[in-house]
Amino acid sequence: MKISATTVALPHLTMAEQAALLARLGYDGIELRVRRITDEQRTKAEPSPWGYHVNDITPENFAAEAPRIRRVLEDHGLALAGIASAAACTDLEQLRLLVDGAATAGAPFIRVGAAAGYKPDGSLDYWQVYGETIAGYARAVAIARGSGVRILLEIHGNTIHPSASLAQRVVSHFDPAAVGVIYDPQNMVKDGYETPALAIQLLGPYLAHCHLGAHRPVAGAADDHGTVQWKWEGCRMAEGLFPFPHLIALLKRAGYAHFLSVEDFRAAPPEEKLADAVAYLRALL
Repeated sequence: MKISATTVALPHLTMAEQAALLARLGYDGIELRVRRITDEQRTKAEPSPWGYHVNDITPENFAAEAPRIRRVLEDHGLALAGIASAAACTDLEQLRLLVDGAATAGAPFIRVGAAAGYKPDGSLDYWQVYGETIAGYARAVAIARGSGVRILLEIHGNTIHPSASLAQRVVSHFDPAAVGVIYDPQNMVKDGYETPALAIQLLGPYLAHCHLGAHRPVAGAADDHGTVQWKWEGCRMAEGLFPFPHLIALLKRAGYAHFLSVEDFRAAPPEEKLADAVAYLRALL
């Protein structure tokens, strides 16, 4: 297994600074954010994970930037683990741009979302979103065919695929050589938890990438009925709710050979967070 980190959490750094930091800390690769943002987000003074990035790679400039991306990563001995995009499977124009850029840059996958999210209040219809997602993924697979780029669905809350079994339900319609799943335990402690051994066995050849970070529950105020309202806070992996030593042992047993990609969006200094994460994971490997 190899260790990478997402640049979504490094908005203040240039591409060269991101690569230099990860290489210095002992990472093997980088998961690169490639996303559209609005002009209004670009005018804000401070970069942020979900807004403007100094390393401003978009679907529109991705292919043109690909040679520079390759050069920077080669200079620092890092691999391009994959592309953290925010494209929905129904956005065919954006998917074409992302596949072209990913193929040119040498990225093995792009993260592609479902046709829509899913609201906890149940106001959206699961079956409608599911059908549109299957149709959208079929078109995404057709766009990526022959490019060497795989389409990955991330296990995530507020979607129709918050668990391994529900993600597998979507991707099972497709060849695992073309489509896969990003296993994300820190998302699953909040929505969609399933026993790790069961999840890994179920995903099988669709298990293509892992996002690792941690959250823990914190009791909030009680409502008018006296029911405690629980909240979630980010924390170190060693202090989170998910049993990472057990997970790593299971991944080893399954022969998992892809990246473990660190996602940590806490307000702590990036070098501090990333140094702690890679040391923790190296000890488990």
